Amino acid sequence: MPFHVRIGIGAFLVAYSLYAWFRPTIAPAKGAAAADAGVGFLNGVLGGITGLAGILVTIWCGLRGWPKDAQRTVFQPVAVTVFLMTALWIGAKGAVTRDTFELFLIGLPALFAGTWLGLKLYGRINEATFRKIVLALLLVSGAVLIF
Repeated sequence: MPFHVRIGIGAFLVAYSLYAWFRPTIAPAKGAAAADAGVGFLNGVLGGITGLAGILVTIWCGLRGWPKDAQRTVFQPVAVTVFLMTALWIGAKGAVTRDTFELFLIGLPALFAGTWLGLKLYGRINEATFRKIVLALLLVSGAVLIF
């Protein structure tokens, strides 16, 4: 990812996360189908460029003020779809090597374990904790991109 894109996305994520964390009473954004489609399109572009498949949709769901179940119902399938489309595109271009596939298989057990743990924890957290976790993950993602 080019340096300026990485730093720009990172700075945006850090700024948004800090703003939303310290101003917890953000009024829910009003959305319409056109706004949802626009965010979805930009999310797809960003996911294709950077591999950050669900960042904008995650932020948009939070800005809409939706409960945690509604947010997950939207941003998880969107992220999976962007990842799948990206993998198919990169695979069709011949960029996925045998080594890449082997590394994927090696990481798969850890992915399953993390998903299992996340699902177990999800049922035990309330709306406020969910919001804080999402903001913390966005903040860490942005900081990692910057540094």
